[in-house]
Amino acid sequence: MADSLLVNEIFLSIQGESSYAGWPCVFVRLTGCNLRCSYCDTTYAFDEGRRVGIDEVMFKILALAEAYTHKEAFQPLPIVELTGGEPLLQPGSLDLMSILCDKGFTVLLETNGSLDIGTVDERVHRIVDIKCPGSGEHHRNLWENIRKLTAQDEVKFVIASHEDYEWARRVATEHALHRICPVLFSWASPLEPSQRHPTLRSVPQDHRPISRRELAERIVADAMCVRLQLQLHKFIWPSDQRGV
Repeated sequence: MADSLLVNEIFLSIQGESSYAGWPCVFVRLTGCNLRCSYCDTTYAFDEGRRVGIDEVMFKILALAEAYTHKEAFQPLPIVELTGGEPLLQPGSLDLMSILCDKGFTVLLETNGSLDIGTVDERVHRIVDIKCPGSGEHHRNLWENIRKLTAQDEVKFVIASHEDYEWARRVATEHALHRICPVLFSWASPLEPSQRHPTLRSVPQDHRPISRRELAERIVADAMCVRLQLQLHKFIWPSDQRGV
């Protein structure tokens, strides 16, 4: 069992994504990522952070979630999400998620889809990216993960262009993903200048940007069994604000 993690930040906010959007949630953002997606809005998590013992991480989570653990609240509270960066790069993330599940938390994992999700505690709700071509990283998708998905997981396509939409529509249909778990089509919001990083992949030159409205209209026109996702926190706080 690993005894520490490289942590970027731990904070309490409103969940802005997934089927849990709108719920209060404790976020544990881990440091390090093996991808450089063109639209990445958390580039500060590539290398910023410090090593923290899992006991200390748990102490901080419990302190932030205390107000929810003593109430007879409608489930799924309290919620903790591990995000990054890419949490599965650190073996200690597996231990932390199991500890949190043992303590009765609803545990979410945001993972970029390039690493094996089969090692994750079965009680965890895994939110798995399938990278579209516009990310510049779609060749890194670990397709074997699809057969490991369960009904409590979610699949997310981040869509930045019309070409991304067509690609995601084809993949979602070919694999009948809507019969396995919820499918999210997430609109890629433009980056602020402060969020740009020199190592990010470039969007293919022949890609045509898609607006939120266009994405919504195409989902409806094609009768896609997917959920349109807009990052809720970016409608509340500045899109480049940390700790939200």
